[in-house]
Amino acid sequence: MTTNALSPLALRPLPERGLLRATGAGLAAGAYLLCLPWDLRNRAETPGALQEVTPVTGTGVAAFTAVLLLLAVFLGACDRPAWAIPLIAMPPAVLLYASLSTHPAPDASPWPLAWAFFTLLIAGGVTGAALAGRALGRRRQALGGGRTGRDTPGN
Repeated sequence: MTTNALSPLALRPLPERGLLRATGAGLAAGAYLLCLPWDLRNRAETPGALQEVTPVTGTGVAAFTAVLLLLAVFLGACDRPAWAIPLIAMPPAVLLYASLSTHPAPDASPWPLAWAFFTLLIAGGVTGAALAGRALGRRRQALGGGRTGRDTPGN
């Protein structure tokens, strides 16, 4: 991996591309697990209340958002933005589904709607950041005299 960290992945060997993509997915999942932990005990704040105790904090949500956006910008700058959904948005969405599905189901449980909303929010933010990263990557390549995204193999 002696090439520039922001060089297009299409110019790198296939094993290196796969390793970088898998690392991105692992970092996205790790960010979820570190920043948004869930308590498997799922206990109510008070007896009979629907609100449950949660270890999620505003700082954790902000850190998680920042990590996902940075990963998406990097991926957009050096790869196709279409990879952002399966590599950056899907691991947290799957973990969120696992977290929410452990909750006991009271009548008319709203967690499937919450999961869909947050999954769309994550996917939209990641896609937008990847597209912004792609624009930055093309601009950087054009200013540096390097290859643009249009003439790189695989684009």
